[in-house]
Amino acid sequence: MPTPHHVLLVPGFFGFANLGDFTYFGHVREILAEIGPELGLDGEIRVIKTAPTATLSRRAALLAEAMAEVLERSGGEISIVGHSSGGLDARLVVSPDVSLPTEVDVEGCARAVRSVVTVSAPHYGTPVAEFFNNFLGQQLLRILSLATIYSLRAGRLPIGAVLRLAGLVRRPRATPRGVIEQLFAQLLADFSRDRRHRLERFFQSLGQDQDLVGQITPASMDVFDASTENRPGVRYGCVVTQARRPGLRSALGAGLSPYAQATHALYVGLYRVASGTPVKKEPPLTVQQAEPLRRVYGRIPDARANDGMVPTRSQIWGEVIRAVWADHLDVIGHFHLPTHVPPHFDWLDSGAGFTRADFDEVWRSVAAFLGAAGGRPRPAIVQ
Repeated sequence: MPTPHHVLLVPGFFGFANLGDFTYFGHVREILAEIGPELGLDGEIRVIKTAPTATLSRRAALLAEAMAEVLERSGGEISIVGHSSGGLDARLVVSPDVSLPTEVDVEGCARAVRSVVTVSAPHYGTPVAEFFNNFLGQQLLRILSLATIYSLRAGRLPIGAVLRLAGLVRRPRATPRGVIEQLFAQLLADFSRDRRHRLERFFQSLGQDQDLVGQITPASMDVFDASTENRPGVRYGCVVTQARRPGLRSALGAGLSPYAQATHALYVGLYRVASGTPVKKEPPLTVQQAEPLRRVYGRIPDARANDGMVPTRSQIWGEVIRAVWADHLDVIGHFHLPTHVPPHFDWLDSGAGFTRADFDEVWRSVAAFLGAAGGRPRPAIVQ
């Protein structure tokens, strides 16, 4: 009898599985549910409820507990798709003989994993983590997370709030005391009382463990990579993203409306942070990894190329399933297409030109990769 093939989706840093009607992986889950069964993904498609800013070991433990629950109920095999730092959780949970803070049989769960796909993940770290790894940076991350939730609810942020956010990212040390708190309160006030309370509880929970930031710096990821091994028999693949280098082309790509240019200014600030200090270790590329990069980008991206959050070269682990012009949030469905049902909303306009057709191609490629990993011997990917 064939066994079900489940797909677990792991949100990234400051991500949320479901917070009321605000969904991180909503569009991804929709397309995988539609096309997955014909490709052998005939089990559950679950978005993992994680601890957004917690340590990698804590996040991986929560993933292991979700894996154990799925396997206990339905059996079968599992593929894991992790966006951003969610990809690091996926690598850690399947690493042979890993020790995690949980009572479930992690090794038993890991033996059921057929494939791991990482999407825009910082395998070799990101300079953005160094930028946010202080008290002011944590406050900025808090408001950027709220801005994402606000945009998913309303479709767009108040333009004044976007401009203030762009200024905060570009010149954080020049920020007067209290400005971040005022802006946070301004955005929070636009929610209903019930949603406001849920958001307040969400952000209060973040304060209990914020060690993830320090763990995804380039220096810390050297230690992670040295101590985390690929599991033999698991197929590893990645989706690689690069956004346009800020300039006239990216500004025109964002559109000429005042709101588009305001969100583009925020993107410019984040891009410069992500490219400010190149990662300390560039991964060696195989022929298979290099070919799609050259085909899509015209050349191998340099050390400063990034998607507004993570250096492009830092995202490569295993087979390159797709390389695409997109920013860090475009690839999981947060781009501008309000006429789609359900709508796509974009609060960080990079001018990358990412479309619904691009989104469909990326996730059809991911689904095909996952389906091909089930029910057959799988060679180990050697880095």
